Amino acid sequence: MKFEPIKYYYQTQLKWTMERKGIISCKDKPDISVACAPEFGGHPKIWSPEDLFVGAVEVCTMTTFLWLANKKRISIKSYKSKAVGTAQMAEGALCFTSVNIKVRIGIADEKDRPRVEGMLQEISQWCLVSKSIKTEVKIEPEIFVE
Repeated sequence: MKFEPIKYYYQTQLKWTMERKGIISCKDKPDISVACAPEFGGHPKIWSPEDLFVGAVEVCTMTTFLWLANKKRISIKSYKSKAVGTAQMAEGALCFTSVNIKVRIGIADEKDRPRVEGMLQEISQWCLVSKSIKTEVKIEPEIFVE
């Protein structure tokens, strides 16, 4: 008997509306207005591919962390983060060279701190988005008891 690897498919649709703008859609989810980044002649108040890229890394980091916390039965009281993606010339092309995520994590008990720190190290093994890109992802945690 031959086993196939697990495959998941994610589908979006994009419709150009005007200028350098469009609407991206996904079945049963809210539409998102998108545009070219202002640095490239786009629109400052609309999500750009660059914003979505950094956001995808940040969201995947959070959801992976929360998945690990649940799996390890660690009580997390709060989670907030800010991410900055750096795009620059590298190897002759403009690309994202790093995404730095500053995360504030509230825990219920000081005894959980070492386990939470360990989980943060594990994220790179499990985060689908981070594993799928060559950009370096750095996590700078601040852990406190709530």
